[in-house]
Order: sequence, then C-alpha cells, then structure tokens
Amino acid sequence: MTLLTLSSFAAARGPLPAQEIDTAQAAVLRAERADADQYAAEGLLRARMALTQAQALLAAKKTADAIAQAQLAAAEADYAHARSLDVRLASDLQQRKGEIAELRQRLGVEAAP
Repeated sequence: MTLLTLSSFAAARGPLPAQEIDTAQAAVLRAERADADQYAAEGLLRARMALTQAQALLAAKKTADAIAQAQLAAAEADYAHARSLDVRLASDLQQRKGEIAELRQRLGVEAAP
C-alpha cells in the first residue's frame, strides 16, 4: 500500500482516540489559562472528569467510548473557557462603568443617556 492509501484508509476510519484526547487536553489547558477554575469551575470539573474517563477507556481499548468521552471533555472545556471569558469581561465592564461614574461625579459631568 502506498502512503496515500494508508492515510486515506486512516481518514476513512474516523478520528483516532489519541488525537481526540490530545484535543481535549489542549481545550482543558485553554480553559485553565482563562481562569475557568475561578469563573467556570463546574464546567472545568466536568471536562477534567470526562478527560480522565476518556484516558481510562483508551487504556481499556474501548476506542469508540474513549473518542466520545474525549469529545465530551473538549466540549465541556470549551464551554468553561467561553463562560470564564464571559464572566471576566462582564466583571471588567462593570468595573469600568464604576470608574467612569466616579470620574463623572468628580468632574461634575452628567451621565450620558
């Protein structure tokens, strides 16, 4: 078989569990870097648990289940990442609004409609 034929065969079989687990691990790391521990702890916990289960299923040679759990882990981690960013940005916005209100009060400027 040629290299092209082998790669075509592998692609036709679907995702490889190790690749899916790597993708999930990367998603968990992204969520952690976005402070999901603080802002989206439940979602990050679900992602970590699903990733651990995916790794165990891969070790048990349950490929399809490992892939499904890895995909779930990645989705949960992506949710935790997005939620964390959302909460942080909303908090930053409220802080900036407070600072603007304080400056307007100091300057005696009316708030814009």
